[in-house]
Amino acid sequence: MRLRDSEEAVRMAFETLRTNKLRSGLTVLGISIGISTVILISSAINGLNSNIDGFVKSLGTNTLWVFRFVPFGSRPTTEQLNRKQLTYEDGMAIRQLPHVVAVDPALRYANFQLGPAVGMVSLKYGARKVDNTTLGGDSTDLAAVSNINLTEGRLWTEDENTRRANVVVLGHDSAEQLFRGESALGKEIETEGDVFTVIGVFDKFPQAFGGGRNTADNSAYFPLNTFRKIHPEVLDFWISVKYDDPKNKPLVIDEIRELLRRRRKVHVEQDDNLAIFGPDSLARLWNSLTSSLFLFMVAVSSVGLMVGGVGVMNIMLVSVTERTREIGVRKAIGATKANILLQFTIEAITLCAVGGVIGILAGALFTLILHFAVGFLHAALSSMWVLVAFVVSCAIGLVFGIYPAWKASNLNPIDALRYE
Repeated sequence: MRLRDSEEAVRMAFETLRTNKLRSGLTVLGISIGISTVILISSAINGLNSNIDGFVKSLGTNTLWVFRFVPFGSRPTTEQLNRKQLTYEDGMAIRQLPHVVAVDPALRYANFQLGPAVGMVSLKYGARKVDNTTLGGDSTDLAAVSNINLTEGRLWTEDENTRRANVVVLGHDSAEQLFRGESALGKEIETEGDVFTVIGVFDKFPQAFGGGRNTADNSAYFPLNTFRKIHPEVLDFWISVKYDDPKNKPLVIDEIRELLRRRRKVHVEQDDNLAIFGPDSLARLWNSLTSSLFLFMVAVSSVGLMVGGVGVMNIMLVSVTERTREIGVRKAIGATKANILLQFTIEAITLCAVGGVIGILAGALFTLILHFAVGFLHAALSSMWVLVAFVVSCAIGLVFGIYPAWKASNLNPIDALRYE
């Protein structure tokens, strides 16, 4: 097909749009809705993925966690819940491994069944009170392992841990609600029937999605031995491990697994009765969730695209009927079947391409609104998905436009010239 014929096909497509504005608008509406849905949802997922990547990096690229089982992603089985608990001595043994830099064997007093460590106690300072606070007991390696900062004060010393001193470091929200802008250092708070001196306040803990409060910020952290004095019944240790270099991760995991299997007397033929995982486990969990969201996106947008495709086929069949005599004239002066087939196919593709461009512009506008309306989402337009959306819209034109084009190309020129 000559370039002039292609230009004529595109011109005729826009002529069809201009002549039948309402009919053409309704035809491409389905394409536009489907494409804008693809753009909007892909932009939202792109923003969420960016949040998760930032959150995972904030947890550390050379950090591992050791627990009886992986506490997120699925409900633990009965066998996992009945596993032997990790101990403080396990953490100290891990600290002796060659590539391990710091280890924090930690205990938490919270209701884990209600969500991510929902607290169960209250903190009091004079007439002020904070409810649902999580209590934690940690070693002096807490800051080194967790990559968290203090807004004021310090962590406890090994001496304070040894003599079970009544000192506490508060989470950001706990300190803010109790002291309301005043310095927390040196103040005494009451919890669990005892009085503790505040020696530090943590900065806000990182979270995957902004907005709302992070339950980890409503917390109070004690030297490990002090915590065990308050809650001696809590024995389920969560061990955080920081190692020297991310490239040594496989080696460190193998060394920890081998060490703990020996300490826990697990036979060679038996499976592990513990879990070793890191921040990347959260990323894998999120990717599995977004894959389901992606399938939902495809299903929703496919409905609009199918409706739009059927509309395109309909308008092209009407166009073939209205231009039957014109087709007869073109065939009479030498146009081949291929010329007619390509002309009407290009018209259909052009119609869908227009719908695709409108859908992309609408999706970009909705993404911009979403970005500013829900700031923590960080919705961002993906150039890859813009290209995919445009290609899909053109493919819809090809698939649903081929039959009307074939019908036009097979018209008998004599019958077409007689058509009124």
